[in-house]
Amino acid sequence: MALLRRLPAIRALNQTIGIRESSSYLLGSSRSYSNNSTDISNGLKFNSPRFSSCLYNDRNALPWTHRSTMTLHSTMAMDLSIFLNGKRSATTKVNAPPQARQMGSLKVAISSPGFIYEPYVPRDTISFWRRWFTKSGWRRTKNDIILELKNAYAIVKLRKTGYSKHKFYLEAIKLYKEINTLLANGDKTTLRKAVTEKMYSELKNEIKQRKSEWNMSKLYWELIEPAVLIRTLRARLIGVDKSDLNKVFIQLTLEIKTKQKFEAYDSKGDRVAGDKNKEILVREIWVFEKSLFHPGAYWRLCGRIKA
Repeated sequence: MALLRRLPAIRALNQTIGIRESSSYLLGSSRSYSNNSTDISNGLKFNSPRFSSCLYNDRNALPWTHRSTMTLHSTMAMDLSIFLNGKRSATTKVNAPPQARQMGSLKVAISSPGFIYEPYVPRDTISFWRRWFTKSGWRRTKNDIILELKNAYAIVKLRKTGYSKHKFYLEAIKLYKEINTLLANGDKTTLRKAVTEKMYSELKNEIKQRKSEWNMSKLYWELIEPAVLIRTLRARLIGVDKSDLNKVFIQLTLEIKTKQKFEAYDSKGDRVAGDKNKEILVREIWVFEKSLFHPGAYWRLCGRIKA
């Protein structure tokens, strides 16, 4: 009789554990991927080859973009790896960039994971016949569904914090313009506040290399607004505490296509690259990161992916 009286409590406990485990499938861990992550920050660099092309081909980012409701079966859920197995500490106090300070954001300590979780890679389209009538097509379809479930879960989590796609895109473009302007001016002090710690180290080396190896002492850079295209390619959550699923960072991968003007000068003032009288179409993929558990946290650039 005592065992029967305890059955409701045992059932409630099992349901609670099941919910926590299913949520953990959609989270990445800072420890699991910190050693295996690949440095793919190969975005905008102020050199002549980077701006030699005036048009980058637009590619379809996510082939599986259907908005229909799907049921996640247990066999599919097992393919979503559990990565919540540790916490990585890299706390650094930073000040909010100008646009964040105008919104009243506070100075907070942000522990960036320091890597891009599941970097975006364009997926080749496959035919209808291959997708639905071959084993490889079934596996591809299952993987596409899993990727979209991760995107959806991250966006739902972000919306609970008051996220608006329109407002975020406006903020992302402002941050894009600010960072590129700081790079052109070589302002490393202000640049530190707009990017993560690892990204700052890479950009600082880029500025140093530009002056020493490329002999570019001065740059002219201008963004022609509005942006031609901005869209979200991927959304991912990174867990930093296995005992608390709410302690997560979110990374949004954006495709940004803009028209720009660029010209570089050497120490003598002679033009060595670009032409500020010509507009060029530039396509880039930037990854923005934000903590969802630090009050007053703001978006920062954490990486750039070669387009």
